Amino acid sequence: METQETTTKDFSQTFSKFAYGAFVALSLYFLIVSHSLSDFVMQFGIALVFDPFDQKVAWNERPFYQKAWFIVHTVILFGAFGWLLFA
Repeated sequence: METQETTTKDFSQTFSKFAYGAFVALSLYFLIVSHSLSDFVMQFGIALVFDPFDQKVAWNERPFYQKAWFIVHTVILFGAFGWLLFA
């Protein structure tokens, strides 16, 4: 009897890229169209959960542009959150 090997496709990275883009787009919609800073902060923060880059690569081994991307994203998020709290 012959055993058959099956391979499965990993869609987690594709889903993460889609979800990250969707939440960023939704947050921009709330900021630009709805003029709702609180909804922008919520959706923009949720977007950070979905890492659009290769999640198997450790933070220290990631290229500079990926680290910079997340740092800029986080700075914008905290800036908007601070604006929401203190303005």
